[in-house]
Amino acid sequence: MPPTPSIPQATTLFTPLTLPNGASIPNRIAKAAMEENMADADHAPSDELMRLYDAWAKGGAGLIITGNVMIDARAMTGPGGVVLENAEHLPRFRQWAQTARQHGAQVWMQLNHPGRQMLSALGQQTVAPSAVALDLGKLSKRFAVPREMAEADIADVVERFARSARLAELSGFTGVEVHAAHGYLLSQFLSPLTNQRGDRWGGSLENRARLLLDVVRAVRGVVAPDFAVAVKLNSADFQRGGFGPDDARRVVEMLGSLGVDLVELSGGSYEAPAMQGEARDGRTLAREAYFLEFARETLAVASMPLMVTGGIRRRAVAEEVVASGTAMVGMATALSIEPALPNQWKAGQTSAPKLRPIQWKNKALGSLANMAVVKFQLKRLSAGRATDSEVSPLRALIAQQLGAACQTRRYRQWMARSVPQ
Repeated sequence: MPPTPSIPQATTLFTPLTLPNGASIPNRIAKAAMEENMADADHAPSDELMRLYDAWAKGGAGLIITGNVMIDARAMTGPGGVVLENAEHLPRFRQWAQTARQHGAQVWMQLNHPGRQMLSALGQQTVAPSAVALDLGKLSKRFAVPREMAEADIADVVERFARSARLAELSGFTGVEVHAAHGYLLSQFLSPLTNQRGDRWGGSLENRARLLLDVVRAVRGVVAPDFAVAVKLNSADFQRGGFGPDDARRVVEMLGSLGVDLVELSGGSYEAPAMQGEARDGRTLAREAYFLEFARETLAVASMPLMVTGGIRRRAVAEEVVASGTAMVGMATALSIEPALPNQWKAGQTSAPKLRPIQWKNKALGSLANMAVVKFQLKRLSAGRATDSEVSPLRALIAQQLGAACQTRRYRQWMARSVPQ
């Protein structure tokens, strides 16, 4: 009698995922990157950062992606950012990796360069593909007009991404994620609004994507085959004339032959913070899994697993993401409130943490307040305290701004000591 054929089991949130490089992620829930700004005085991982990642490690996510780590101390998304450009503080990075990996999760370091999205108060020259200033209304004056990058600047960025990736591997991280979304440098090269160059780095999409592709090749070339290389990509800029969904699908196709193990889909920038649920023109994106529709359309051209991040906080929505064929569910804000959410869902609970909605008329200020409320939760977790999802956005923003002012002074002093005389 012939054996009964086995019936394939349906993929669930707690089905392991095997990446193209052969590595396995124990479940489909990822702690997506959030900007913690919790570096120590040397801009290495602090004790507070260790406690924060200890909470996420215990929480049960199969993949933990760090907040962005800067590849260049002169180019910071925030004054308290972690920097990895040499081996000086590798013991601290090893401790960070060990802390985050202690319960079996894959742990990837997100690598980033802000380009023009760097506060002028930090005292560093801002660079970008073209000299196009940020348009944030009254807040625009907080950002300098960037200097257009020369060929040498571009080559330096490629080298720095590769060097930081190699150092991340030496530190014990299991992968890196190259940040090419949210209006940061690689995203600026992709967008025709911010990339107005007439050379081989601008014009056609193939030219605008050249830097991202060169960075991925360089990173893949210096790490081991079983070390994961992922890319975070905008599905769209949500600005008229910017990087759009058709462009994004073509870039996903371009990445297909470069050994990329996962692409995380998000969207927006400082000018259009769609990743927080609000577009530049005020259209509400107030449904969970903001970018799921785009992911569904991209599956046909993607040769690597896809991950969707943006507003997911309910188990039913997360299950819908996985059922649609998207490999990973990325969550940020929900895990800033309840780091143990994956374990709670695995135990059958239906927890759905959320923050108070922020509906300020000034969208740019509302975006800052939203980030401040999330950072307020991270600060409490890093101190071993319970989170407070009902915190006043104004209170959180004031506290964050005061803290950032202190960190800015400390950063400028650190840079002054670091510059060779």
